[in-house]
Amino acid sequence: MFEPVDAGSQDPEIAHEQAVVDATYHRLDQLKDEYRLAQERAHRQHGVGNAQGFTERDVLSAHFSDLRERLDQVEDRLVFGRIDMEDDLTHYVGRIGISTAEGEPMLIDWRAPASRPFYQATAIDPQGVIRRRHLTTRARRVTAIEDEALDQEAANKRNMTLQGEGALMSALSEARQGHMTDIVSTIQAEQDSVIRSEDSGLVIVQGGPGTGKTAVALHRAAYLLYTQRDRLQHSGVLLIGPSHVFLRYIEQVLPSLGETGVVSVTMGDLLPGFHAQAHDSERVARIKGKAVWQSIIRRAVKGLQRVPDADQELRVWSRTVTLTVEDIRAAHAHARRTGKPHNEARDGFALELMDVLARRLAADERDRRSREGVHDVDGNDVEMWRQEIRDSVDARRAINLAWMPTSPLTLLERIFARPGYLEQLNASVPNRLTFDEIAGLRRPKGSPLTVSDIPLLDECAELLGTSSALRERENNERAERLAYAREAIERQNLGDGIVTAQMLADATREGESHSSLAERARRDRSWTYGHIVVDEAQELSPMAWRALLRRCPSRSFTVVGDLDQRRGHDRPSTWHEALGPAARALSEEYVLTISYRTPRQLIDRAQRVMAAVGEPMSGELQAVRDVTDAYELTHLAQEHQPPSSPETDDMWEPTREAIRRELSVLDHTVGIGRGRLAIIMGSERADQWNADTDGHTTLSERVAVLSATAAKGLEFDSVIVVEPSEILGDGPGDLFVALTRSTQRLHIVSSGQVLSGLEQN
Repeated sequence: MFEPVDAGSQDPEIAHEQAVVDATYHRLDQLKDEYRLAQERAHRQHGVGNAQGFTERDVLSAHFSDLRERLDQVEDRLVFGRIDMEDDLTHYVGRIGISTAEGEPMLIDWRAPASRPFYQATAIDPQGVIRRRHLTTRARRVTAIEDEALDQEAANKRNMTLQGEGALMSALSEARQGHMTDIVSTIQAEQDSVIRSEDSGLVIVQGGPGTGKTAVALHRAAYLLYTQRDRLQHSGVLLIGPSHVFLRYIEQVLPSLGETGVVSVTMGDLLPGFHAQAHDSERVARIKGKAVWQSIIRRAVKGLQRVPDADQELRVWSRTVTLTVEDIRAAHAHARRTGKPHNEARDGFALELMDVLARRLAADERDRRSREGVHDVDGNDVEMWRQEIRDSVDARRAINLAWMPTSPLTLLERIFARPGYLEQLNASVPNRLTFDEIAGLRRPKGSPLTVSDIPLLDECAELLGTSSALRERENNERAERLAYAREAIERQNLGDGIVTAQMLADATREGESHSSLAERARRDRSWTYGHIVVDEAQELSPMAWRALLRRCPSRSFTVVGDLDQRRGHDRPSTWHEALGPAARALSEEYVLTISYRTPRQLIDRAQRVMAAVGEPMSGELQAVRDVTDAYELTHLAQEHQPPSSPETDDMWEPTREAIRRELSVLDHTVGIGRGRLAIIMGSERADQWNADTDGHTTLSERVAVLSATAAKGLEFDSVIVVEPSEILGDGPGDLFVALTRSTQRLHIVSSGQVLSGLEQN
């Protein structure tokens, strides 16, 4: 089916495709120029020397700048596919759709229905496709062509020439770089069916190492942004990744597909104003993730609403007034019936008690005056007494103690700093924490936040809310900006859909220029997204799922992960179990069974190791590639323990020798200085060896040193695993991750007893 072609020759097929590519890029450049000129016109016509004029100018300028940026992002490999159809039509497939100035299609967006056969047609089901062609380009030049005849008889009748070696295998053999690249030109049918699946609830994509599940999730996000742009352009898409290293690794994929407005965060950054990087131990993280915290925190918030044991005598100005227990109970009931969060309901509660006290004081004053024979009662007495109550220390203290305002952080710190308080909250809840679990959570106030704290803080924030005074001020400011924006649009005659009143309103915030939807969503805790993508989802706790569910009321999720790669020693057997409270939204589960990245020799070996340690893989996984000499073992006869630094570690020199060996192999196989090598180890040794935890070197240097946890989701040409038995101590999932990061070679450096399955054959 395939025949190789020399890209450097004057092949007529390549020459023909080069002409098509040239014309498409020429049109792309024209569109860029049009947006640039429109941006310049906006600067000339809408900067009238006052604040309103400058704001309008900035919004228009940002709009056309965003359009031009989208085109800049798709510059690389703009055209990558062609399909020749039975009806004699030829379609070119690319990153975005492009038409001539007259509206004739030149390039079909890969997400459009017309491009579906490019990905899904097979020889058994050609879907009207005679020939599928992959174009490889570099710097706008066609360098190679790979063809597949899906209808050989029809191709012969049309004298079609078939060229190339297969786009997928060619892409898989390329050296890795510091960032993930898109797979838009090599999406396989198994993956495409997931990408184009209906948006009907929570979709699970289960896939072992190298199956492309992350790429599938990102491409599905881009697909939904294309097919449901009207909905998602107002609500946005949230992407949750396992680490900052991972987010940096994938950060170029969506922009290369023409999408730049996705919010990408880790769970540690989910809550605006907080940035948690520290990690709890596996045990503590598991405790903090339990669903019981929903009840514990609710009880803690309710405990801020107190009823005193007896009536209270309060000093207000020169008078004494009684605040009764029944007054407080009634105000509690009224405030709770509003359904507002604690802090937001407090203002109504306080105003009710102030009114009760003011009327009581006014009545007492009227009685006193009446007894004294004074009958000219001032009608403003009640309002005067309200002001006196505001100034009364006794009244403020009594009202605060009856409905104490607080912040999420203050409440959570109190829970962790006072085990007795947590025991009290935990006492009558179902599935409560054990005494040992409570003891393990104790920490002083002011301790650094951990990633596992963020869902608990979010739960606190949901139940506490913000003060109604602050919310009212923000709403008033928002209404004023929107009214101004509508007036500006009418004055400048901009009501053609290019700029909306909301865009102008967002741009008028003090100290801000035009603010993108992604930026606004990132800083707003109450923002609800139209779709959420979760990668490495097997790591999320029930409380983490609660935080995500409240951010997506539509329950539109793409959830990808691998149960076999779950951290720790407590692996769920099904996704229904792993999803916790999100399981109710589960609508479809897809299983990717083909590993495109990891060589068959390494997949088979990893499967044997997992079976030997009592954690056999939960599903089938088949590799499509064989790589010669993919495995090597360096074995030291004596067992070693992690020392205080690499220089004093007996494992350091054997590892350095393995590094020299693997770099030499890379130089020989993929080119001098090319290819990437990872040294992966357990968490304790990673700390001792100062492994990269924030991605400073993992993505930029040829050699990366990192823990198995930090390596999750990444891939390298070669991998050296130091002391697999130590990684196993962190959990079998971590070991499975370490053994399956390589696209070419795996080198084990081990002392003592070699784990079963890792012996050199």
